[in-house]
Amino acid sequence: MPLLKSWVESANAADCPFPLNNLPYGVFSTGTLQPRCGVAIGDVIFDIKTAESAGLIAVTDGAVFAKPGWNAFMALGNTHWVALRKRLLELLAEDSDEKDVLSELLTPMSDATMHMPFQVTEYTDFYASRNHAFNVGTMFRGAENALPPNWLHIPIGYNGRASSVVVSGSDIRRPWGQLKGPNDDLPRFAPSQRFDIELEMGAIVGNPSDGPLTLQEADDNIFGYVLLNDWSARDIQAWEYQPLGPFQAKATATTISPWIVTTAALEPFRCDAPEREYDLLDHLKDTGPMLFDIDLRVTLAPEGQDASTIAETNYNVMYYSAAQQLAHHTTSGCSMRAGDLLGSGTISGPEKHNRGSLLELSWGGKEPFTLETGETRNFIEDGDTLNLEGRAKGDGYVIGFGDCIGKVLPALDDPYNRS
Repeated sequence: MPLLKSWVESANAADCPFPLNNLPYGVFSTGTLQPRCGVAIGDVIFDIKTAESAGLIAVTDGAVFAKPGWNAFMALGNTHWVALRKRLLELLAEDSDEKDVLSELLTPMSDATMHMPFQVTEYTDFYASRNHAFNVGTMFRGAENALPPNWLHIPIGYNGRASSVVVSGSDIRRPWGQLKGPNDDLPRFAPSQRFDIELEMGAIVGNPSDGPLTLQEADDNIFGYVLLNDWSARDIQAWEYQPLGPFQAKATATTISPWIVTTAALEPFRCDAPEREYDLLDHLKDTGPMLFDIDLRVTLAPEGQDASTIAETNYNVMYYSAAQQLAHHTTSGCSMRAGDLLGSGTISGPEKHNRGSLLELSWGGKEPFTLETGETRNFIEDGDTLNLEGRAKGDGYVIGFGDCIGKVLPALDDPYNRS
C-alpha cells in the first residue's frame, strides 16, 4: 500500500510517523481543558470528542467519547472499529470536503500533554522471544538447559499489575526491595542496584470474550498495539522468583507509548512466525501471518547527555504472536475484557546489538557496554532516560507509535517516610 495523501500537509512527509495510513488513537489535554480522545495525523491531533459532539462522527446514537479513554469504543467491536477508521479516512483525506471545518479541531502536538490512552483492566506479561529466553536461561542454567521444557509448546506468562502501567513521559523511581546476593547469609532491604528495562510490544484486547478463543478469534479481538517497557529490578527478582516467578521485581512500573496503533493500520506489515522446532497443538497452530514487521530501537541518555542507541531489533523475531498469547490465555475459560493488556515479553534478536534488555546486553553485569558518550553501563543508573521507538516501513511512509520514554529517579531515602 502506498502513502495515502492528507490535507494535513505534515502527514505527507515520508518520515512522518503519523500519516493518513496510521491514524493512531490517544488521549490528550491542552491548557486547563480536560483530557479527551484524539487521533494523531501529521504533527497535530484531531479532537475526536469535539468532532462527535459536532455531529461529524457518529459511532452510535450516544456519546462514545464523552470520557477520556478508548475502552467504551473498543468494547463496541470490530464493525464499529472499521466504520470509524473509514470515516476518519474520509474526513482527513486530501480531497475531503470538510477540511475548513475540521481544521478548527486540530491541536499541535507540541501544545498537548498525553495521557493514558485507555484504562488497563488487567495486565499479563509473557516470555515469548526465543532469543531472550535462551540468553537468560544460558546465564543461569547453561546453554544445554536454557529453555524450560514447556517453552517450545506454550507461551509462558504471568499476571502483572494493571495499576503500575503508566504513559510515556512518566518518571520512574528506583524501587526498594529485598535483596540477597550469593555471599549474603540473609536478605536485606535496600534500593535495587540492577534496575533494567524490557523492550516489548503491548497488545490491547478490544472485544470482550467469555471462554476459549480460536487463534483467529483471538487475532480479531486485538484492537491495537503500543510499545511497552516492563521495568525490571533484576536483583529483587533473583531473590523472589523461585518458585512462583516475578512479583515485586516487576511491580514498579510498566511504561506504554501514548498512541494505540490499530491492527488495521498494521495489516500491510504482517509476517510469518519463525520455523517451529515442534508442531504446536492445534489450538495454537499458526493459521497465517500473525506477527508484524516493526523495527524497534532502544536509546539511553545519561543525565544531561545525548542519547546512545543501545539495541535494535524487530518484532518479527518473536516465537509467539499476540494472537497466540491471547488464545492461550483463554484456554482455561478465562474471560477477557476490553482494555486487557498483553506484554509480548522482551524482544531480542540473534545478535548482541539485538538484545532488548540490559541484563542481556551486559550479560548479567559481567560485560559492561559502552555508550557513545564514552560512559559504560551494566544496568540503569540514576538520571538515565530510556526510550523505546518503533516504526513499520511502508511504500513511501512509516507507521510510528510515538516515544515510550521514562527517566529513572534516585530511590527515596526512606520509602516509608509519609511526611
